[in-house]
Amino acid sequence: MVIGVPKEIKPAENRIAIVPGGVETLVQRGHKVLIEKGAGIGSGFSDIEFIKAGAKIINNHEELLSKSELLLKVKEPLPNEYKFLRQGQILFTYLHLAASEDLTLNLIKRKIIGIAYETVQTEDGFLPLLAPMSEIAGRMAPLEGAKYLEETYGGRGVLLSGVAGVPPANVVILGGGNVGYNAARIALGMGASATLLDINPIKLRMFDEIFQGRVTTMIADNYNIRMVASYADLLICAVLIPGAKAPRLITRKILKTMRQGAVIVDVSIDQGGCAETSRPTTHSEPIYKEEGIIHYAVSNMPGAVPRTSTRALTLNTLPYVLEIAEKGWENAVMENHALSKGVNLVEGKITHQAVAEALNLKYTPLKEVLKEYTQAQSIY
Repeated sequence: MVIGVPKEIKPAENRIAIVPGGVETLVQRGHKVLIEKGAGIGSGFSDIEFIKAGAKIINNHEELLSKSELLLKVKEPLPNEYKFLRQGQILFTYLHLAASEDLTLNLIKRKIIGIAYETVQTEDGFLPLLAPMSEIAGRMAPLEGAKYLEETYGGRGVLLSGVAGVPPANVVILGGGNVGYNAARIALGMGASATLLDINPIKLRMFDEIFQGRVTTMIADNYNIRMVASYADLLICAVLIPGAKAPRLITRKILKTMRQGAVIVDVSIDQGGCAETSRPTTHSEPIYKEEGIIHYAVSNMPGAVPRTSTRALTLNTLPYVLEIAEKGWENAVMENHALSKGVNLVEGKITHQAVAEALNLKYTPLKEVLKEYTQAQSIY
């Protein structure tokens, strides 16, 4: 199979979808790997390293996109890349379709096979390809929030840890998944007063035991969310419903009750954000103010630490890449339940129910599509 790895063109995105060791493994299995010139530099990998691993370096972005049978990326295609995608091409990346109708419709139009890292899911509910980036984003969230709490950036001028005789900042975390857990760890380690809310009482009980009562846990109902938002210095949105839009838990009305100069770090922004006032930002312009509240909503937070995040991501994606390349995507998803959950699009049809519901578009179960697809392929 011809596997293409382009240079990411999203602003300040320095990750790459494969490392030289992964290239070597694929080439040894008989696959051809195309790497765009300079694609790995931001993550610390030179073209020479990829060449030594057996890859072919392609100078032209458009050429690489059009030649690849399996396209490995980190982030979703941007509008100027759409025209180079073709029917039957496999796109394996973070797609976050529920947050972008334009992207979804364009990929439907081009009839690609869209497999999303973020919805690959094991039977116990674990998201193996989202987890490493969630871990990184969760650990970054208190660090970024602490910076923008500084008066220099228009924040409240509060030190997250406080000092002797002065209380620490109040950090509120909405969501007890991978992001929320890691955010709580770092916030606690920085000396902040941390409160974590989730809808699952069993999960809250677990966190209470893990943190030995040092993190306040609360049920995430509307009353509690309104209450904690009013005293938060830093509010971290860490809510995830796999494949679906994030619920809007922080309305503008709630925002108006927050302390002036408080900071919202909306890690849920890839799925639309959990604050009504959130909109995607970039690493070059990461913040803006609404109702006197600083919003940090960078949609590719781990892109700021590519030497860490690229290794963490590719360590987990490579086994799935091998399955797709070795067996073909149809057999791979039929044999691997977790990978089948990652299939969002198949040649013009939405095969992930949460995506279809979020965009009010028609949903077709993957089993039906696979049956039709394999019959068509056998006739062909």
